[in-house]
Amino acid sequence: MTAIPAEAALPDANPIATRPEPGELSPARLWERAGLAALLLGTAAAYLWHITVNGMGNGFYAAAAWSGARDWKAVLFGSLDPGNFITVDKPPVSQWVMGVSGQLFGFGSASMLVPQALMAVAAVALMYAMVAGATTSRAAGLLAGAALAATPVVALMFRFNNPDAVMVLLMTAGAYCTLRSARQASARWLMLAGVALGFAFLAKMLEGLMVLPALALTYLIVAPTSVRNRLLHLSAAAAALVVSSGWYVLLTVLWPATARPYLAGSTDNTFMDLVLGYNGFARFLGQNHHGGNRFALPPGYEMPASGGHTGGGFGGFSGPGPARLFTGEIGFEISWLLPAALLAFALVLVSRRGMPRTDPVRAAALAFGLWLVVDGVAFTVMRGGMHAYYTLAIGPAVAGMFAIGVAEVWRRRSEAFGRVGAAALVLTSGLWAFVLLNRNPGWLPPLRWTLVAISLAVALGLVAAAFPAGARRVRARAVSVLVAVGVLAGIGGSTAYAAATLPQAHTGGSPTVGPARPTTADPSSDMRREVTAFLDGEVEPQLATLLRDTSTPWSAAVDRSSVAASLELATHTSVVAIGGFTSDDPVPTLDEFQTMVRTHQVTYYLAQEVRLPDSWRVRDQPAGAGRSDAPDNGWWRPAGHKDIAEWVSAHYSAVHIGNVAVYDLTAPACDSTQPSPPAACAK
Repeated sequence: MTAIPAEAALPDANPIATRPEPGELSPARLWERAGLAALLLGTAAAYLWHITVNGMGNGFYAAAAWSGARDWKAVLFGSLDPGNFITVDKPPVSQWVMGVSGQLFGFGSASMLVPQALMAVAAVALMYAMVAGATTSRAAGLLAGAALAATPVVALMFRFNNPDAVMVLLMTAGAYCTLRSARQASARWLMLAGVALGFAFLAKMLEGLMVLPALALTYLIVAPTSVRNRLLHLSAAAAALVVSSGWYVLLTVLWPATARPYLAGSTDNTFMDLVLGYNGFARFLGQNHHGGNRFALPPGYEMPASGGHTGGGFGGFSGPGPARLFTGEIGFEISWLLPAALLAFALVLVSRRGMPRTDPVRAAALAFGLWLVVDGVAFTVMRGGMHAYYTLAIGPAVAGMFAIGVAEVWRRRSEAFGRVGAAALVLTSGLWAFVLLNRNPGWLPPLRWTLVAISLAVALGLVAAAFPAGARRVRARAVSVLVAVGVLAGIGGSTAYAAATLPQAHTGGSPTVGPARPTTADPSSDMRREVTAFLDGEVEPQLATLLRDTSTPWSAAVDRSSVAASLELATHTSVVAIGGFTSDDPVPTLDEFQTMVRTHQVTYYLAQEVRLPDSWRVRDQPAGAGRSDAPDNGWWRPAGHKDIAEWVSAHYSAVHIGNVAVYDLTAPACDSTQPSPPAACAK
């Protein structure tokens, strides 16, 4: 019996599909090989250089990486602690990478962050291959890779330990496989795209699939085979996506819930509730919680508005709307080439309107342009919490679309369309770079004026050359020089801001791009941080020593995963994160916590103590007298799971270390039959 190739099982045998393409990449010349080597080695050197300046990066994910370096089950599920009490509130692909690196090389800043930087090199290589293959221009591929590497949000997040880097690498791989499959109607390559997006889903859920409509529509439009075959290929790719992501969902269902960590962010300890709720449609519709009831001040108090916020947190300066992508921190992170990329999308569609349906340049433009439009619109209408760095998801689309636009006007540079189009791209990118740089006027003032002057001069020269009288005076070589200089000026602002991003130390949940920003004294903001952060990565030495000296499976229990993560990194002990990231997760219940105490699984319970300023009092409202969460002489203990906090305070005595109340749960609990009950029982 003759073996049938796997791909032959799907009906993609079409004469068109097997013909050589009319325009294929010619063998690379010496300067092209040198350029690619310089691009990849330069990206690696820039992104790896002094990468440990970021320390633990986001401590929340660093704690998960530390846990994964110590326990394989923690790697598998993405647990916050090696005791596997609760996971981070994202799927585990990013933790797989960092956890395995920690297992191989030992946990540390370098073992955690170096893989992220290497992912940037891989993403740049994929960008080069996609654009060079579509345009048959290795120079265009080099521009696409360079534009991606020089995007500030890329320089920020591919040296950080959030899951966005691996998600975007997988999205880029999905786009590469789709474009490769679209050139030859290859079901195999399209299924590989489905696998890549399946794992992108396991990196950051629905955000990893936001590119899916663009890629599916591109293949449906341009693949050189019948409509029936295109639909069958897409169905096969969908099946590959479901299998490559669904196995983990099935694993969480089949693995006994009592033998695995709680899936943080879900209300019922199921993966799909996390996907469709807290990290899915609830975030998109603005119905997700942004920090839980820990942020709710007690009655009679109100937190003042923050002053001097730079837009690094949720949403930047803008709420939902088209302006969101161009303002505040979001504008600095992603928008440098965004207007030019949108213009390039239109220019390419117009320029290629007479080409065959299977035109590879238009296929790439559809993939990148639709990716940019679909994801961009989703970000502009998202009503829930949105960090500026989420826009990393459209970084490859912006870079790829810009490079394809430049390649198209370069191809037609001897015509009026190419010259005017090039002038429009140069002017758009240069003027927008000036606008962005002007928002930070104290940093390198000559740069913005230099870039805008070059862009204006180049644009004027190209427009003049587009008219017959000017064309006679301007040689073709001069037009080429003008386009090259204008493109370099167009990406100059983005490159400079990305370069300024690299040496800065980035930590916490909302890192920002660009040069260091001056800090101004703001007592109100300092108090806000104390209320909302608790510990903020700094742990009192005395408290750290107490936790290190414990012998129970978990050294302590505390509200919120971010606080538990800080304690774990400082003490290298497992800590129970009550309520998960937002303090709203229904775990542990009071009964479960009491069982943990009774069976000696946890030693300490920690409660934050905050001195609320009198200026936060609302004068016409009572200060919550008689309520369990009312401040005691201005001191307040915020807690998400108040039932646990009240039970602990009623049965155990506290010692105070800094602004933390420490309850020893191994001491005798209150019992009315005891001759000398603890002091807490006298309340």
